[in-house]
Amino acid sequence: MPVTIELPHVGESVVEGTIGKWLKQPGDTVRRYEPLVEVVTDKVTMEVPSPVAGSLLRLLAQEGETLPMGAPIAEVDTADGPGAPPPSAASPAQAAPPAPATPAPSPSAPSAADARPPGTVGYLLRDVTPVGPTGGAAIEAAEPLVGVEAVAQAAAAPTPPTPAPAAPPPPSPTPAPAPASVADAPAMYPQRLSPAVRRLAREHSVDLTRISGSGMGGRITRDDVLNYVAQRSAPPPAAAPQTPAVTPPPADAVAKPPPADAVAKPPPTDAVAPQPSATAPQTPGADEERRPVSPVRRMIAEAMVRSVSQIPHAWSAVEVDVSGLVARRRSLRDRFQAQEGVPLTYLPFVIQAVVEGLRRYPTLNASWGGDHIILKRRINLGLAVAAANGLVVPVIPDADRLSLAGLARAVNDLSERARANRLTLEDVQGGTFTLNNTGSLGSYVSGPIINHPQAGIITTEAIGKRPVVVNDAIAIRSMMNLCLSFDHRINDGAEASGFLAVVKQRLESIGPDTPAA
Repeated sequence: MPVTIELPHVGESVVEGTIGKWLKQPGDTVRRYEPLVEVVTDKVTMEVPSPVAGSLLRLLAQEGETLPMGAPIAEVDTADGPGAPPPSAASPAQAAPPAPATPAPSPSAPSAADARPPGTVGYLLRDVTPVGPTGGAAIEAAEPLVGVEAVAQAAAAPTPPTPAPAAPPPPSPTPAPAPASVADAPAMYPQRLSPAVRRLAREHSVDLTRISGSGMGGRITRDDVLNYVAQRSAPPPAAAPQTPAVTPPPADAVAKPPPADAVAKPPPTDAVAPQPSATAPQTPGADEERRPVSPVRRMIAEAMVRSVSQIPHAWSAVEVDVSGLVARRRSLRDRFQAQEGVPLTYLPFVIQAVVEGLRRYPTLNASWGGDHIILKRRINLGLAVAAANGLVVPVIPDADRLSLAGLARAVNDLSERARANRLTLEDVQGGTFTLNNTGSLGSYVSGPIINHPQAGIITTEAIGKRPVVVNDAIAIRSMMNLCLSFDHRINDGAEASGFLAVVKQRLESIGPDTPAA
């Protein structure tokens, strides 16, 4: 019996997911809780298991397609599920023609208990655990829920058309209705709009009634909105010159020579030919390669555009003498490795300094709320890591409560699991401020983009020996730059410079004999 598999809800902040890779194909046998599809969210990549056992009938979502959580993605033929005819099979009521004498009754609105189509299976997620080094996060203990209603899931199913009565009378002419506003669009298209589409429509003031959806069942996707915005912002093509209509002169008219100023003049030599629109699709040349955008890269791009377009970035940097820090790490490195079992890098020292700066300047550990500023009571430090599939930002919860050894273990654990694609949703949620170690790539100075909706991000650059003036004498010291990008709506240069001064002072106070905290 066919059972519809839906995209599971995995957290309050995750409202949609992108089909990254199907692990099973139509005709394959699927065991219960066996990984069925790889789903990419704006937080993490995960493997979604099948809640039932059977044979995969068909795929309702293609790779690269973005769907709201709860949308149907596949059908599985199983003996354990509730009976339901395939969606493609027409019911007898649909196949029979309507009686001409009796008009079809108007269908009543479905209740919340029976809005989900029969044969649909959803499930609640009880745990998200890491899987092997091949990537993803396995969702365990998925509890099947048969016939449980969710508005987004029921809305995603296409509604069969209602047959029209024969020979309807011609409607009386009425004025065309005014275009619906963006605020009215979700009410008009509840089954076709994901939260991302609604957000884009609000941001760009798009009238969604003018867009034809290209998604499943005519659903409007993010690409539809972005393409509409690009076409709307593109300059209109230059109109072709129109040849004026010439009225033939009367037969008895006497031909006269044209006046001297009516002779056609050549166009000016400095005229510039019209350039193609910047938003027009570009065709790769013979020596170029066209590479499709992966779901992870697409989400990173959208996050960066959202951050830059919504947050007014300001930037500041300081130079730090870390000669004492270099000597202290060198003296602790071997003993620390033997005792703790993890390497001691510079990051735990920097994290302690950043945490102290956030305590002194809490508006850097905040977010913008429109008419108010939201101060975060917890310091959950995000750590930017360059993974194989793209940049990810796992979070160290309550970083201000950890010792140097605890921070070293947290940094090592998150970095290893990020590079092995084994992060869970809990690992990437709740960050309040971000630290990026761009110096590990040899960077000398950088202008990082803030991780929306946070108020700032700091980078540690490469440590190098440089000649500096110390006590009116030139000395060779280990120097490092700290670069801060901050939300100028929340903080000004005074707060940003004060924060950097605290971090700088803490790092420069570390010496070869400084006790480990």
